[in-house]
Amino acid sequence: MPVEFLSDEQAAGFASFQGPPTRVQLEKYFFLDDADREAIDTKRRDHNRLGFAVQLGVARLLRRFLPDPRQVPAEVVDYLAQQLGITDPSCIKLDGQRDGTARTHAGEIEKASGWIDFAEVEPGLARWIAARAFTTGEGPKALFDAAVAELRSRPVLMPGVHRLARLVAREREKATKRLWDSLYDLLNDEQRRVLAELVEVPAGARISTLERLRRPVVKASGPQMERALERVAEIAALGVGEVDVSVIPPRRMAELWRYGMDGKATLIDRHGAERKLATLLATVVHLTTRSVDDALDLLDLLIATRLLARAERESSKEKLRTLPRVERASATLAEAVRVLIEATDDQVDVATGEILAPGLASIDEVWAAIEAVVSRQQLTAALEAIIELTPPADSDADEAWRAMLVGCFAMVRPFLPQLCEVIQFGATAEGRPVLAALRTLPSLMGRKRVTPEEINASLLIGSWRRLVLRAPHLQEGQVDWKAYAFCVLEQFHRLLRRREIFAINSSKWGDPGAKLLQGPVWEALRPTVLASLRLPEQPGTYLTRQAETLDAAYREVAGRLPANTSAGMGDDGRLHLAALEPVPEPDSLVALREAVEAMMPRVDLPEVLLEVFSWTGADAAFTSITGEAARLADLPISIAALLVAHGCNVGMTPVIGGAKALRRDRLSHVDQTYLRLATYKAANATLIDAQAGIGLAQVWGGGPVASVDGMRFVVPTATIHARPNPKYFGRGRGATWLNMLNDQASGLGGMVVAGTPRDSLYVLDVLYDRDGGKRPEMIVTDTASYSDIVYGLLTLAGFSYAPQLADLPDQNPRAREHAGPLLLRPARAAGRVATAG
Repeated sequence: MPVEFLSDEQAAGFASFQGPPTRVQLEKYFFLDDADREAIDTKRRDHNRLGFAVQLGVARLLRRFLPDPRQVPAEVVDYLAQQLGITDPSCIKLDGQRDGTARTHAGEIEKASGWIDFAEVEPGLARWIAARAFTTGEGPKALFDAAVAELRSRPVLMPGVHRLARLVAREREKATKRLWDSLYDLLNDEQRRVLAELVEVPAGARISTLERLRRPVVKASGPQMERALERVAEIAALGVGEVDVSVIPPRRMAELWRYGMDGKATLIDRHGAERKLATLLATVVHLTTRSVDDALDLLDLLIATRLLARAERESSKEKLRTLPRVERASATLAEAVRVLIEATDDQVDVATGEILAPGLASIDEVWAAIEAVVSRQQLTAALEAIIELTPPADSDADEAWRAMLVGCFAMVRPFLPQLCEVIQFGATAEGRPVLAALRTLPSLMGRKRVTPEEINASLLIGSWRRLVLRAPHLQEGQVDWKAYAFCVLEQFHRLLRRREIFAINSSKWGDPGAKLLQGPVWEALRPTVLASLRLPEQPGTYLTRQAETLDAAYREVAGRLPANTSAGMGDDGRLHLAALEPVPEPDSLVALREAVEAMMPRVDLPEVLLEVFSWTGADAAFTSITGEAARLADLPISIAALLVAHGCNVGMTPVIGGAKALRRDRLSHVDQTYLRLATYKAANATLIDAQAGIGLAQVWGGGPVASVDGMRFVVPTATIHARPNPKYFGRGRGATWLNMLNDQASGLGGMVVAGTPRDSLYVLDVLYDRDGGKRPEMIVTDTASYSDIVYGLLTLAGFSYAPQLADLPDQNPRAREHAGPLLLRPARAAGRVATAG
C-alpha cells in the first residue's frame, strides 16, 4: 500500500536504486579505501567479500542496508569486483544462501562506520519536523523530502518509507493543531463569540457577515467611499484585529486567512471550535489591514480620476468653448489699441525725416479715430468678455480646473468627516502640516463664516490662495472653506502617494520605512544580508567599483563610435541611431511554419489539458482548500472544464455536460474548493519544471535570461484596479498583466496591476514571487519598465539588467559591467553616448 501523500512510484523509489548509478556515484560511494579493504579482507570467500563490499557502498549511497545484496545493479557488482580482483562477479549469487549473513555484515558495517540507527534520532527528528511544520506550513510531501535531507546530513540509517511518512504525517498534524490552539488561546470569551457570529447569517440577510465583509467596494464615488470607510470601521469595531499574533509565523497566518477569504462560510462553520476560530481570527487580522488598503485604493482612484482628472478635462473643454469669444474680443481690442498707438505716437516726415507732434491733439479726436474702426459699445463688450474669460495677471495655469474642482464638493462631503476618524494616519515632517489640516476640515464644513485664522494659510500654494481668500462671493474677513478643503485634499493625495503621509495599519499605503532593519536588529543581520547580496562592508568600495566600470564603458563606447556608421552624435549632443530595417522572412522559415501548422492536430482544449495533466501530474496541485485529500472521482476532468471556462471567459454553461464530473453542482463545488491562487501557482510550477526538462527547451537556453513585460487589457466592469490610460484603453479603463518569461518557458510568474503606473514599479515583485523556474541572472525589459531606481535595486539584488530602450533621448540608464549584450547609456550630465555591446 502506498503512503497516502506519496505515489506508488515515489514510495517504491525511496532509498532504493533508480536505475544504474552514474560513474560519478560509483566513484564517490563505492570506491574502496584502505580501511574498507582491511575490513573486507577478514572475509574468506569471494562471494562474502563481494557481498560485504556491496553493503558497505549501499549504506553510503542509500543510507540503508539491503536485505539481499543481490538486488543491486550489475554495474555496482562489476565495479567492486574489479577493485577486489574477483574475476567472477556472478559469485555474488552465493552470498545470500545462508540466512543471517546480510544482517551480520550490516551489523559489522554499522558498528565500524559509526552509522546511527534511526530509532536513536527519531525523537529529535520528530521535534525538528514539528518545528518546521509549525513555522512553514509546508505540505506533507515537502516535509518528507526535508526530513530525508536532514537525515542524510547526518550519519543516520534511513527507516522504512512507511515509518518515516507516518512520522511526518503525525508531527504535521500536531503542528497544525498547535497552530489552531495557539490562536484560540489568544482570544477571550467575548472575542470568540464575536468571531463565531461572523459565519452566521443575520436575520433578514442573505449572506453571512464574513462574506459581506470580504467584499470590497469597487466603484469610485462619494457614497461608495463612505461605504468603504464604514467597512473599515465595522471590522475595527470587532475588537479582534488588534490581537497580538506576533507569536505565529506569518506564513501560517497567511495560510489561514487565505482559507478564510476564499472558503465558504458554511464550510468554515463546520470545523471544530479551535480551527474555526483560528481561521476567523487570521482572516479578521488580515481584513483589518486589507480594508484600509481597499479604502485608500478607492480614495486614490476617486481623487485621481473622478475629481482631479475630470476637473482638468472639464476646464479644458470650457477653455475650448470660450476660445472663439476670447479671440473675437481680443481682435476688437487689438484694433482699438492699434489706432490709439498710431494716433498718439510721434509722426515722422518721410521726405525730410523730421519728427513732428502727434496728429491728434485731443482725447475727443483720439476717440473719434477709434470709433471710426470700433464702436465704443463694441469696445466695452470686448473688454467685459476679456475680464470674464481670462484669469487675472497674478493667476496660474491651474486656477481654472481648481475653481471647477470646488464645485464638486458634494462628491467628497459623504466621506471627508470619516476619513481621519476611521483610518489612523502618520506623517513625515513634510506631511505633518497637511495631515493636521485634514483633521481640522470636519470642524469647518457647513459653517457660514470661517476666518483666515482658522486655517493654515501656508498651505495655500499657487491659485489656491486666490480661490480660498479672495473668491468673488466672499465677504471681507472670510475664507471659502470648500476651496480650502480641496486645497488640503489635493496635497494630501500627493503626499499619500509619496508616503510622506501613510496609514498606520496598512500594507500598501503604510510607512515604507517601518519595515527597514534598523539599530541592533540590522547590526545582527547585516553580515548575512551583505553576504547574500554579495556586497562589501563599506559602500564606498562598491560605489568606486561601479564608477570605474562606468568610466571604462564610456571610453569603450566613445572609441567605437567613429567606426559605427549607424550611430552618431548630433549638434544637440545626443546620440542618434539609424532606424533598423525589417529583415524579410526567408523562404525556409515560411515553409517551416506551414509544415508545423499542418502537423498540429485539431483537438478540444479540455483534451489538451487532460493530456498535459497525464504528462506532468499538474492536476495533483489542485488540492482542497480544507487541506483534506480529494474525495472526488474524475477530479482532473472537472478541473480541466473549469480551466477552459475561466481561461476563455465563457462561464460554466458551455462546459456543463451529462457526465457526473461535468454537472453544474459538481463544477461549482470544485471551483470554490480546489481552484484558487495557491493551487494555480503550484500547478504552474509543475508545468514550468516539466517544460525545463524537454530537450528542445534546453536547446533554447538554461533559464538564466528572463524578461518582464506587461500586456494591457480593457476591463469593461467596474473595479478599483482598472484605471484610465488613453494610450492603451482609449476612453475606457483597463489593467496590466505583468508577465515573466525566460529562455525556456513563459508564464514563470505574473501579477495584475492597475493600467496607469509604470511597469518598473512591480518588476521586483514579479521576480521574487515567481511560480517556478531557475532564479534568473539577466533581466530584460522594455522602455516602460525602465527607471534609475529599478536599475539600482536590480543591481544590488544581484541581477544583470539589460533594458531595451525604444526612445533614447528620454532615457537615462547607468552603464554597468555586463557579460552579455547590453545597451550602455551614461548619465545626462556626462553626455549622450550609447552602444549595442
